[in-house]
Amino acid sequence: MQARILIVDDNATNLKLAAATLRYEGHEVITAVDAESAHSLISVSPEFDLILMDVSLPGMDGLTLTKLLKADPRTAHVPIVILTASAMRGDELNARTAGADGFIAKPISVGTFPQLIAEHLRQRG
Repeated sequence: MQARILIVDDNATNLKLAAATLRYEGHEVITAVDAESAHSLISVSPEFDLILMDVSLPGMDGLTLTKLLKADPRTAHVPIVILTASAMRGDELNARTAGADGFIAKPISVGTFPQLIAEHLRQRG
């Protein structure tokens, strides 16, 4: 199943790896390096099948953008999976409280990452 996926991450290496892995799987991948540019992209074209959101972003953080997107009726249905290196106790709870539908710790494994994404896409229906 090909999906339209937005990846929001300010780390060029992480962004490139995640995008390349998902493109290899046949997905359409759009990228943004901060929450503001991601919000602008989503405002123009809110039809994403999945958003992968880093937490630590310059300016607005990923949890704040997640809250904004989940509060907007145009984007509330889009699954948001937090993709972060911050995997301390309580971080997943904070992500879920912000409205995130999932949580993946970085660094990603190219061996398991596609399956994790496929599971989140299946849950969407």
